[in-house]
Amino acid sequence: MVLATLLFTAMGVLVKHLRHIPAHEVVFFRAAVTLVLSWTALRRAGVSPWGNNRRLLLARGAAGTAALLIYFYTLQHMPLASAVTVQYLSPLFTILLSGLFLGEAATPRQWAFFGLCFAGVAAIKGFDPRVALPDLALGVLAAALAGVAYNLVRRLKGSDTPMVVVFYFPLVTFPVIGPYTLTHWVMPRGIEWLWLLAVGLLTQAAQVSLTKAYHLEPAVNISHLTYLGTLWALLLGYLVFGETVPLPALVGIGLVVLGVVLASRAGTGNGNGGTQGPTAETGPAG
Repeated sequence: MVLATLLFTAMGVLVKHLRHIPAHEVVFFRAAVTLVLSWTALRRAGVSPWGNNRRLLLARGAAGTAALLIYFYTLQHMPLASAVTVQYLSPLFTILLSGLFLGEAATPRQWAFFGLCFAGVAAIKGFDPRVALPDLALGVLAAALAGVAYNLVRRLKGSDTPMVVVFYFPLVTFPVIGPYTLTHWVMPRGIEWLWLLAVGLLTQAAQVSLTKAYHLEPAVNISHLTYLGTLWALLLGYLVFGETVPLPALVGIGLVVLGVVLASRAGTGNGNGGTQGPTAETGPAG
C-alpha cells in the first residue's frame, strides 16, 4: 500500500512536470499504455475483452475518462498536495452517490463527516492564494465523476471481471478524446516521451500493488493507508517543485483526509464500506 501510494503520487509529479503538454494529450498517452497492457493481460487469461454489460461498461469508461482528464488538468494548475487531496474526496462522493446507484443511503454520522471534508476544502481555498476557485471546482467535479465511476464498477461486479472493466477505460478514452488530441497535438520534447510512457507504467504498477495489498489483508486493515498519498504529495511537491503549503491550508488538507477516512469507516455495513474496492482496482480518478 505504501508503494502504491508513492507510485500514484510519482505519476502526479510527472503529469505536473508536463505542464506544456495539454492534459488531454497526457490522458491519451496513459490510455495507450493501459490499453496495451490490459489487452495483453486479457489475452493471457483467455478472457473475452468485450464484456457482458456493455452499456454500464461504456458509462464507467466515460465517467473515468472525464474524471481523469479533469484531475490531470488540476495537477497541472494547482499545488500538488492540494490537487491530490481534493481528488481524495472521491470516496465521499462514492458513498453519497451509492444512494442513487445502489440504494445504500449514507448514515447521519457520515453526513457529519462530509461536512468536515468540505470545511477542509474551504480552508484550502481560503488560505492558499495559488488555488483558484475555478480550478478547485474542477477538482471537486473530478472527484464526483470518479465517485460515479466507482459506483458503476460496483454495479458491474456480478457481470464482468475487473480486467474487462479496466480495459474499457482506454477503449472509451481513445474515440472520445483521440480526434481532439490529434488535431491539437503538442509535440513532446526529448525526455518528455519517456515521462509520458512512465505515467502509464507507474499507474499500472500502482494498481498491481494495490490489488496485491487488498489480496493479502482485509480492506479495513489497510484502506486508510491510501491517504499516505497526501503526505507523499506534500513531500514531493516541496522537493521537486519547491511548493510549500500555508499552515491553515495544511489544516484544511488534514480535515479532508480525516473526514473521508471517518466517513468511509462509519458505513452501515450494507455495502458502503465496499467503496474501497473500486478505489483499489482503479486508483485515483479512473
